[in-house]
Amino acid sequence: MNTTTLKQPVRARLVTPDYPELAVRPTLRYDSADPYAVHIDFPAHVSADGEGLTWMFARSLLEEGLETPAGVGDVHIRPCGWARTILEFHSPLGLAVIRFSSGALQRFLLRTYDVVEPGTENLGPSFEHGLSSLLGDAV
Repeated sequence: MNTTTLKQPVRARLVTPDYPELAVRPTLRYDSADPYAVHIDFPAHVSADGEGLTWMFARSLLEEGLETPAGVGDVHIRPCGWARTILEFHSPLGLAVIRFSSGALQRFLLRTYDVVEPGTENLGPSFEHGLSSLLGDAV
């Protein structure tokens, strides 16, 4: 099975309450082998441990969050005015608030639809075999 991986570097701003905003350059990533997920890879200089950091969340969450506040758990996404979108990443170490251009996120999302259209996602035969094993003859 052929897979396609999209990568799109984007400009963003790390929003902090006590310091000036920090410009960051994460990379948005989408892989057709994991069609429900979007990844954001952050460079080492913005992570607490000095190593690169990746957050993963549902592609549908990105779609919803571009229009209205969305998310529970570790990732929340919400519009901020007409041209910006805020992503909040919650972890045991704290909260990171990153502001993105809504247009950049929207373009990336549309590119993912060119790779795997919404509603046609397929996790592949190994997933389906595992699911069949779990559910027995019910599938």
